[in-house]
Amino acid sequence: MDPTYNLMKNALDATSMRQEMISSNIANVNTDGYKVNKVEFESILDNVSKGTTMNKTSDLHIGFENLNEVTPVVSKRTNTSVKENGNNVDIDIEMAEEASNSIYYNGLVTQLNAKYAMLRSVITK
Repeated sequence: MDPTYNLMKNALDATSMRQEMISSNIANVNTDGYKVNKVEFESILDNVSKGTTMNKTSDLHIGFENLNEVTPVVSKRTNTSVKENGNNVDIDIEMAEEASNSIYYNGLVTQLNAKYAMLRSVITK
């Protein structure tokens, strides 16, 4: 199987997870002490593709030896300003992230459809 399918699947998983985190962040805009959740995928993928891999020496470790193993990771956003109640949700940032995530998702679906169209073309000819 083409390794890009697994990579695209992981990217689609990242967009789905990111949408869930954005929705959760928006839902908790007024929750005292709430810290924004963010999904990291593209930066990890970029590091692995540049050869900056993290070798896994134990099943308990996070590590990637090739692009197909890159999966999304949820972390907290700590580099944004905090409101008086300890909450750091900025609704404008979240809405921009949501729009960006939708565009990214649509691009991935378009790429996946193009790959399937090429495969279908080869099979039917």
